[in-house]
Amino acid sequence: MNMHAPRPIPHYHEIAQECALFETAHSQGLPLLLKGPTGCGKTRFVEHMAARLDRPLYTVACHDDLSAADLIGRYLLKGGDTHWVDGPLTRAVREGGICYLDEVVEARKDVTVVLHPLTDNRRTLMIDRTGEELVAPPGFMLVASYNPGYQNVLKRLKPSTRQRFLSASFDFPDPQSECAIVAKESGLDVSKVQPLVRLAGHIRALSGMDLEEGVSTRLLIYTASLIHRGMPIEPALEAAIIEPLTDEEDIKQALRDLIATIYG
Repeated sequence: MNMHAPRPIPHYHEIAQECALFETAHSQGLPLLLKGPTGCGKTRFVEHMAARLDRPLYTVACHDDLSAADLIGRYLLKGGDTHWVDGPLTRAVREGGICYLDEVVEARKDVTVVLHPLTDNRRTLMIDRTGEELVAPPGFMLVASYNPGYQNVLKRLKPSTRQRFLSASFDFPDPQSECAIVAKESGLDVSKVQPLVRLAGHIRALSGMDLEEGVSTRLLIYTASLIHRGMPIEPALEAAIIEPLTDEEDIKQALRDLIATIYG
């Protein structure tokens, strides 16, 4: 008998019944939109749920040049012959997997046109180049995310697109939960993680004034990982928090002063 090893499930700390929402949306074939700041756990959440539901996951990091063809597929020349190659969205539809469009507002506008038939009762994907019309099987789910803090007039989801999705708002965890997450992910003792989380709270309070965005949980995990592996606290904070947050020397110094008040 051909047995395969169980799929490892990435750790995720549930905050507000978002796992139940995802499971229900998946079972009903409904698309889901995740809103929240960078590094607050949206991508890890999707990875966790895909593994938990044992569905293939295709993650697409959206950007200014991402077109519908990048998602659907294109003809490529190989060995003198032209072959059709499916894009990640098409593969997810064929396999009944989950397609996750990270920062969907960054993609070109023709992408949303392709998504619309997949986000209503049709659940279809039209491949104009091949003449195929794929009907999504029950396991397929479309998930998208974006950071409302970076929205502007030119880059935002139209109401006609937003209202095709269920939505869930994400934010940084409460301090106790964030300590548990960072300790779990990095291996650093909780007592040493606590001042990191206090520091993050102070930096986030400055967000929007001197910084475009506060320190992410991801950066705290990076910092704790460096410390856990023997790097002194000061250079770990410099490499994983100060330098990633800003290029401005006066803001870097302000962050160093803030760190001094936390760590003494």
